Amino acid sequence: MKVSLHTTLTFAVGFGAAWACDGGERCGPRSGTVLRTIDGDTVELTTGERVRYLMIDTPESTNGKGDCFGTEASSFNRQAVEGREITLEYDEVCEDDYGRLLAYVSVGGREVNKLMVERGYACVLQIPPNGEARADEFDDLEYAARQGMVGLWGACEEVTCD
Repeated sequence: MKVSLHTTLTFAVGFGAAWACDGGERCGPRSGTVLRTIDGDTVELTTGERVRYLMIDTPESTNGKGDCFGTEASSFNRQAVEGREITLEYDEVCEDDYGRLLAYVSVGGREVNKLMVERGYACVLQIPPNGEARADEFDDLEYAARQGMVGLWGACEEVTCD
């Protein structure tokens, strides 16, 4: 998925299917309530908008085969955000070519994107220009999780989001 998502978003940025914005309200709502989680890195708001978390990629749980730690990543995300009010912070590109908003998601003052990496539920996935200012921060979190064999790093023979 990492390669195809990167390719897809690179294509979208290059051909204008996604638009750049200043992180303000024209990207989308500043907050919303999560109706349901799609998987470990995507949620649907009660407004029907889908939000794809920036800077992370989680193992798949909805692809029919169930990647190692995909169910755990999805479950953690569900427990963290489902039914709760979240805050959204955008970067340069607001939306991917699937129409999903691209954002950093926080609940109760904690950023879920960072928690997912820190606790070993996600790998870092940075697709420029988004995340350029925060790449080192996320890389450091992933490095610590890898070193500590946290989450998927200790549980999976093959890390599919890497």
